[in-house]
Amino acid sequence: MSASLSAHLPFALGLFAAFWLVLGLWAVVRGIAMQRRSAFVSAQSERLAALVSASPQLPVIIRGDWRLEASDRLARWLGIEGGIRSFDELRGVDAGLDAAGHEALRQAIIAAQRGAKPFVLTLCPQGSDRAIIFQGNAAPHAVGGPGSVLLWVSDATDGQRALADTRRERDDAMAAFEALSGLIEAAPFPMWFRDTALQLALVNSAYVRAVEATSAAAVIDDGIELCEPVAGVSASEAAEQARSAGAARTRTIPVTIEGERRIMRVVDVPLTPEGGQSIGVAGYAIDIQELESERGAHRRFVEAQRDLLDRLSAAVAQFGADQGLVFANQPFRRLFHLDSEEIAEAPPFARLLDRWRDEGRTPEVRDFPEWRQAHVGWFARAEASEEEWLLRDGTHLRVVAQPTPDGGLLLIAEDRTEQVQLAGARDTLLRVRTATFDNLFEAIAVFAPDGRLHLWNQRFRRLWNVSEPTLAAHPRVDALMSGLADRLAKPQQISIVQEVVRAATLERTQRAGEIRFADGRYFDFAAIPLPDGNALLIMLDVSASRKVEGALRERNEALEAADKVKTAFLSRMSYELRTPLTSIGGFAEMLQSGYAGKLAEQQQSYVDAIMESVGVLGRQIDNVLDLAQGEAGTLAIDRAPVALAPLLAKALDDARPFAAAEKVELVGELAADLGTVMGDPARLGRLFAGLIDNGIRYTAPVRRGSARVLLHAAAIDEGVEIIVSDNGPGLPDTVAAVTQGQQAGTTAGGIGLALSRQLVTAHGGTMEVLTEKGQGTLVRIRLPRGEGA
Repeated sequence: MSASLSAHLPFALGLFAAFWLVLGLWAVVRGIAMQRRSAFVSAQSERLAALVSASPQLPVIIRGDWRLEASDRLARWLGIEGGIRSFDELRGVDAGLDAAGHEALRQAIIAAQRGAKPFVLTLCPQGSDRAIIFQGNAAPHAVGGPGSVLLWVSDATDGQRALADTRRERDDAMAAFEALSGLIEAAPFPMWFRDTALQLALVNSAYVRAVEATSAAAVIDDGIELCEPVAGVSASEAAEQARSAGAARTRTIPVTIEGERRIMRVVDVPLTPEGGQSIGVAGYAIDIQELESERGAHRRFVEAQRDLLDRLSAAVAQFGADQGLVFANQPFRRLFHLDSEEIAEAPPFARLLDRWRDEGRTPEVRDFPEWRQAHVGWFARAEASEEEWLLRDGTHLRVVAQPTPDGGLLLIAEDRTEQVQLAGARDTLLRVRTATFDNLFEAIAVFAPDGRLHLWNQRFRRLWNVSEPTLAAHPRVDALMSGLADRLAKPQQISIVQEVVRAATLERTQRAGEIRFADGRYFDFAAIPLPDGNALLIMLDVSASRKVEGALRERNEALEAADKVKTAFLSRMSYELRTPLTSIGGFAEMLQSGYAGKLAEQQQSYVDAIMESVGVLGRQIDNVLDLAQGEAGTLAIDRAPVALAPLLAKALDDARPFAAAEKVELVGELAADLGTVMGDPARLGRLFAGLIDNGIRYTAPVRRGSARVLLHAAAIDEGVEIIVSDNGPGLPDTVAAVTQGQQAGTTAGGIGLALSRQLVTAHGGTMEVLTEKGQGTLVRIRLPRGEGA
């Protein structure tokens, strides 16, 4: 038995040793596993601690006995120095929570301990602008034990600030939106908004009034469009085009606004947030009817203005803000050699200056580039510029450059060549006038409408013995003349001079007078109104003419006395001659009639010669008497109806024997409708007989065999025209005196043309004498019919 026990003992010992070996191996393996698990848990703890430390929220455990477990960050957030170990240490005097905040947190923790009620509080530490958020609930049993509360504390300062900023931005955005909505609503023109389906979603009051709807809701519900389709494009289609293009689209179309057709500018604006999708299309419509009307009126005004500028004599050109030529009137084109094609190209001002320089249309300057740059600077000036240009061909230009509000330039060039020439001529005329005035024999002064002395010559100054400074002060006529009264023989006559000057300046009437100076000189003066309102005073020294006038007056009186003596002598002589002539004629007529017996043939011829001479002498005496009475103005005409045809025929018949004897052709052309005139038949008979007789008498010696005398008579509108003409030698050089009735001529013998003219004038007629040497003489007499003819 012991042998068997001995045999099993090693096996048992080996089995036991194997068991302990297996158990040791298991223990080793289990230790290694536990070590690894412990290392894993430790790493996890460290990671969790790091995550909690890095978390923006800080875990805080409040025990049932109000002990507190938290990191030092909580103390820093609350501004408390050192660590916090109990709940009461959360409150401080100048740091930590204030009493109200501390008490509110205590009550929230108590509620969480008793009823597991979670809470969230936002508290601000004293002396800090931080915002601390406390989120609490009952702590799990494994974390804090019974009665513990787990707080999650976070610093929400930045978040609260961001939240406040966000709220403020939201409030500002809402206020701006409200203001924008109010602005849109108050806008005087229609505005609308379309949603993504391009249906009307918002309209303002102006839109509602424009479409004459009852409300905005009615417009939206009924989809009332402001713009009707134009060219097949509806309002929604136009909005779609704007949305597809991604840009605003503008149309100018006719729209009916409150029942009236108006021109509107309609704009559709797609609303697409940056980087997002379209949220709709906004639109508005602006009434441009007045704008279009004003634009049309402005266009017509510009056209009318340019048409008016074309009619001006001044050259006018307009340049735009880009310094290009916009318009030039016809005078400007002619002056600077521009055509329509060049103007259409809108050449810049600088290039035009270069061209004008080449053509000699700018003044010659030493540095043209600098001159050109200075003139291009006209566009930038605030005020107008004015220059005088003297061109190469002698043309004088006055150039005015006026900048326009739009940045352009208005250039005006006035050709003053003629004015400069006229100014030179005027200066010359003024110098000539001054020299002429100073060298006139008359004393001349010009007074202005207010009576002040304006101009004078040196003779006026010397006549009145006035100094030049006194006249240069341009005194009034009353002040000037009152100081010159002592120069006159009668000082009171100075008022006459003042009165004539006043009448010429104020009443515009011309007056004259005469004054005598103290030295004995006589002056005629007159004040003449001038077209410019001034008055011209002229004073002429008539002292010498006064002496000549006196001498002439004395001589005239002597001549008048001599003429009266001559007239009386002629009248007496005619009377004294007529008395014996009458006796001679009477006795000769008795002898011719045979009262003294029958006469022999030779005796009869003697008596006939006596009778002929008596007749000639009687006519001469009558002519002398008529001439004397005519010169004295006492020629009496016995007017009676006179038949001219018989009177002229008798004058022809009486002259035919004499014409035949002198071999002169006597021709009579008497119209049948001569009629009668009122006149003296005897004197008219002598008139025509004398003209025919003298025509025969003075033509025959020159034109032997070809002499001709013509008597022509015809009726005219004014009366009767009688012409006596001949082909004799004509009147001599003294015809001037003959035509004035002072001397006889070849066609009027005896007393001559003087008596013929007096007789014609006494009958109210006219007499004209035409003569040419070697061709003959023509006497034309025109007699009126007279009343009763």
